[in-house]
Order: sequence, then structure tokens, then C-alpha cells
Amino acid sequence: MIFESRKWEEIEVGQTAEFKRLCTADDFYVFAAASGNHNPVHLEAEDGDGDGVKEAYAPGMFVASLITAVLGNLLPGPGTLYRSQSLRFHDRALAGEELCARVKVVEKLEGGILRLVTEVTRVGDGAVIVEGEAEVVAPKKHLKFDALEVPGLISQRHRHFEKLLEKAEPLPDLVTAVVCPEEPVSLDGAILAAEHKIIEPLLIGHPEKIMAVAKELGRDVTKFEILPAETARDAARMAVQLVNEGRAGAVMKGHLHTDALLKPMLDKNTGLRVGKRFTHVFVMDVPGVVHPLIVTDAAINIAPDLETKVHIVQNAIDVAISIGIEVPKVGVLSAVETVTPAIPSSLDAALLSKMAERGQITGGDVDGPLAMDNAVDLGAARTKGIRSAVAGRAEVLVAPGIDSANMLAKQLAYISHAEGAGLVLGAKVPVILNSRSDSGMARLASCAVASIHYHRTVGSRL
Repeated sequence: MIFESRKWEEIEVGQTAEFKRLCTADDFYVFAAASGNHNPVHLEAEDGDGDGVKEAYAPGMFVASLITAVLGNLLPGPGTLYRSQSLRFHDRALAGEELCARVKVVEKLEGGILRLVTEVTRVGDGAVIVEGEAEVVAPKKHLKFDALEVPGLISQRHRHFEKLLEKAEPLPDLVTAVVCPEEPVSLDGAILAAEHKIIEPLLIGHPEKIMAVAKELGRDVTKFEILPAETARDAARMAVQLVNEGRAGAVMKGHLHTDALLKPMLDKNTGLRVGKRFTHVFVMDVPGVVHPLIVTDAAINIAPDLETKVHIVQNAIDVAISIGIEVPKVGVLSAVETVTPAIPSSLDAALLSKMAERGQITGGDVDGPLAMDNAVDLGAARTKGIRSAVAGRAEVLVAPGIDSANMLAKQLAYISHAEGAGLVLGAKVPVILNSRSDSGMARLASCAVASIHYHRTVGSRL
């Protein structure tokens, strides 16, 4: 949109202009960061007024700032400078409401000064939120600018994980075998999830080490059951036994290698196999993306063949359904979006797409091969002439192998400021995989996804 100014002599008394804006919770987070006003009544993640409902009231000066958008963009336009602004607040606006800011010229004063009446109303019922008067210095020359030249801002708030926590917290606490929580990050993650009523941890490991770490953290673990195990191997075996006995509904990785955790689960006689390959998913909350993004397989299967990829896709669809994606859109990635015999991943992608079409993969829409751009960007997909339910809208990204999946997930985490909840699927119960570098929110979200998935699948059959 192009904005162009009008000089004092070009403006007449009675001229009006208006600007409409849909207010979002993210707008208020950006305003909080810019202004330093962190009042919780304006932040959707908090119950600021104590009524039990998380809602976000628009900051008063945010509402008033919409008036400046009319003055600075439309009337008089670019080059306008404030002299004064009075404000009288009559009502409150909430996130999700559309507001309309209006100005009307009521007097032309000497020295290129204009006096205007100003107001912001709620679109729909017309309620006046704020009204007042402004005096401005009109532009002395014509100025023009393109609004697209102003860089956009993306809130780093992880709204998708917040919703997952809200979904998981009312569910029964998921009894979780926490294997070797013998260093601060792993123990604190389990305790944090317990405090949020997401899991009920069974702490398996060396009791003295666990108690020493708890003391270091200043945490009380006496309210949790501690099951002694001298070695990581013993602890992992005990976790499997607890699941097989029906005492645990999930396993959580602590301070041990992933292969040591999974080895007893893969035992053909006493493990947790249920006929599916073990596969890994990252449920990722990427700022600016309107839905959770699932990346798979970034941690288990190194160079999966077609049969393994079928399990990778199906497991990802199953967990996507659990977290609320009704019909997951699965983009099978390659370097190209056309079937190319010289690129094996493009062949696998095409076959997976056809297998889903024939009902060998169920529950989601699968399309491939897709390059990354036309998997997640609708404009890129249309430019390439790709039209499908998935292209440009993918909610699940299936990478060719562990290298590409791991790099994709870490790029999203470290460049796009995403958070990732890591799970291993395909066992009798979800297996929660956390990294030492995971934030508290990532650890909570991993437990939340495990709980939601368990109660939709395993728990629903008990």
C-alpha cells in the first residue's frame, strides 16, 4: 500500500480518514516488548484480572496508537508531526476484536497546524473505546512511501505449546518412568511436568545421586517414588518392566544415551514392540507459523528404506491427530518437486503418496515429492504450478533421512526460534526424549504431547 501526504493548504475542514485493525494477542506481546509495559491483564498467557479466564485487554496506549496510524499514513499523512493529543477512555478492547480509528479536521490554525477530533471504536457494535483531540503540524512537502518497506515483526511467543499444555493439564496425570534423572536438567524437567499435573514421575536410578541433584536444585523429591537402579542399563530395563506390568504409561529419558534407553525396548521377547518401527517426531512450535509443525525422523532411523518411511509417516499422522490436527497434511520432502530417478528420495516420496492414496497409509493427506519451499509456502507452490491439499500447507514434514531431518529441526530451533517437543513413537507407550539444551517449555510440551497421545490411543483402550 502506498501512502502519500497532503500539505496544509490542500486540506479542508471536515475532511475525514479512518483505519481498521484486527487486534491480536501477539500485537500486545510486541507492544509489551517495545514499551516495557508487562501488565499481565494485556497478555493472553496470564489471568491478569483473576476471573479464571485467560484473556488479553488491549493496552490503552496501544489503542490510542491506532490514531497515529491514521494521522501518519492518511490524513495529513507522511511527514505529520504531533503537537498534542488528548485521550478519554470509555471502554476496553480485547484481543480478537477489530477496531476502527477515525480523525476529522475541525480547524486550520496558523503555522501549518491542524486541529482534529479523534476516536477509536469497536467494529460491530460501534462502541467508543477512546476519543480525544489532536493538534498536528501538517507536512510541508509531498512525501510518499510504500508500507511494504517497513519490516514485519514476528512474536516469539509459543502459542501452540501453550494450547497443548491447556489440553494436557485436565487429563489424568500420566504415570511416567523417568530413567536416570541424575543430573539437574533431567530431574528438573520431570518435576516441572509433575507440578503442571501432566505426569506422575517414577524416578528410576541411583537414589543417592537423585537426592544430591534434588538438593542442588532446591527441590523436594520425597513426594515421588524413587526406584533404585545401580546402572543406566538396569534403569532402562526397569522402565520397560514397569510398562509391561501396567504401572507406567510413558518412559522419559534422563541422563543416559538414547541407544541405552531404547535397547531393552527393542528386545523381541520382553521389549515394547507392537509391530511398528520406532520412529522419532519433533512437534515444533515455530513463531509465525499458524499451526504446529511436525518434523520426522530426526533421531532414530538413519537412512530409512521405503518400508520404514511408511511407519515414519503413519506414526507422525497418528500423533498429529492426537494434538488436534483433524486430517494432517503430510509433505514428503526431497530436493525437487518432480519424480527424478537420480534422486531416490523423490521416488520414495511419490510411492508414499500413492500408498496413502490406496489406503496403505491412513488418516492424513500425503503428497510428494515436495521441495521445502513449496511444501510450506502456498505462493511458492503456485509459482511451481503445484496444486494439492498439501502443497504450501504441510503440517508434517517427512525428511529423506536423519541428517536432513535433524538439520531442519535445529535450523527451526536456532534460526527461527522454534521450540521442539521430542517423542519416540511405535512402542507400547510414548517415549519422551529431551535434550540437555531444551527449555522448560520444550520439556513441558514433550510431556504434554505424550500425555495427549497416550490418552487418545493407549489409554482409550484400557
